[in-house]
Amino acid sequence: MHLSTIEKRNYLIGFSFIIIMVASATLLNDMEIILPEIGALTAGTWIYQNGGWINQPLKIFLAPSGTAIIGFLINQLAIGYAQKVLLGLLLMLILLRVLHSNLAPSFATGLLPIIINATHWSFIVAILLFTLVLTTGVFIQGSYKETTPSSIIKKHHMLIFAIMALIWVGAVWFFGFSQMAAIPPVMVVFFEVLQKPQYSWKMAIKHFIALVGAASIGVLVHTFISSWLISAIIALPLVFVLLQLLKIKLPAAFAFPLLALVLPTSMFHMLPLTAVLATTFFLGSIVILKKYIAPLKVENDSQI
Repeated sequence: MHLSTIEKRNYLIGFSFIIIMVASATLLNDMEIILPEIGALTAGTWIYQNGGWINQPLKIFLAPSGTAIIGFLINQLAIGYAQKVLLGLLLMLILLRVLHSNLAPSFATGLLPIIINATHWSFIVAILLFTLVLTTGVFIQGSYKETTPSSIIKKHHMLIFAIMALIWVGAVWFFGFSQMAAIPPVMVVFFEVLQKPQYSWKMAIKHFIALVGAASIGVLVHTFISSWLISAIIALPLVFVLLQLLKIKLPAAFAFPLLALVLPTSMFHMLPLTAVLATTFFLGSIVILKKYIAPLKVENDSQI
């Protein structure tokens, strides 16, 4: 996939911003400053300039910050991990509906404080600061002026998302793997493709390879290199190469190398397997829904 001069510049600026975030966390020795979905947001807004994400720049600040606060507060509750994830997802859906925002990475910023058990307000300060910088960057780029507003989240999409999340969280809890309940990058992609009119097996397979590959890259690199900063510097370009080989643009993939840096030890080594299972479940379900069930419903409705 050939890159123009502007695209090369955008990648350089975007990657530099992510590295600055990781460097700040390293300097302050504060893991909660590493926000994996800032990687996805940076890719989607500054690098790919996704029209649906940048159309209303202020919501790049409001939506992820709002869900992060929701997740942070829920994490303080004395309830189980799986229950926190489900409650968080429900409240995040409501917030996005209220904000008229389809910014999928907002789910990830909301789930992160639950996953890493964030307890310090530095997490909230970091998310406010970095999303504000991203928002400012989008205003400066000006590309948002040429985009069209994304449609409000449809109620049946909210219902499908909630049901699938409930099934997934319930299943992993039942089998004793509650730590698999939240896998933010996969849920981000799931929410994105859920709102698309069509989704093929071919694209699902590419997304599967990208997500599982990015998760594996993050784990492998950080297994051999303990430094957060050096791991990020090595892993992010490798994810870029993977996406170039697949000829797709998938912002969520850039979150995985950063997620590997902040996961608890019990979840770290399981990340590739969790990515395999979650991606298969969520994306496979969407293909079946859109390719077989939805057309059947339309056909039945036309016969009434």
